[in-house]
Amino acid sequence: MSDLEVQTPTAFDPFADANAEDSGAGAKEYVHIRTQQRNGRKSLTTVQGLKKDFSYNKILKDLKKEFCCNGTVVQDLELGQVIQLQGDQRKNVSTFLVQAGIVKKENIKIHGF
Repeated sequence: MSDLEVQTPTAFDPFADANAEDSGAGAKEYVHIRTQQRNGRKSLTTVQGLKKDFSYNKILKDLKKEFCCNGTVVQDLELGQVIQLQGDQRKNVSTFLVQAGIVKKENIKIHGF
């Protein structure tokens, strides 16, 4: 009996590799563009996930002037700052962000299509 070695099971984390990849500097930060239905035909477009380095108010001012709509910046506890625009502006906002050089096209996720 003294010849047998006892092996104790070690904790194995199957997601350790995935977590290590996501926490690195190469992690993708997605910008999410969504639409929310209000009442009737009215809708609301939300933009979240922009970097904190940008001035949200300046981006909002340019978006409002470009698309002739009203909007606001809302502070959310979980999501941080979120830009809200009147109407369904998903495609317009995505092309604007890419042309302005704020976000790369592969880092934009448009929800609702």
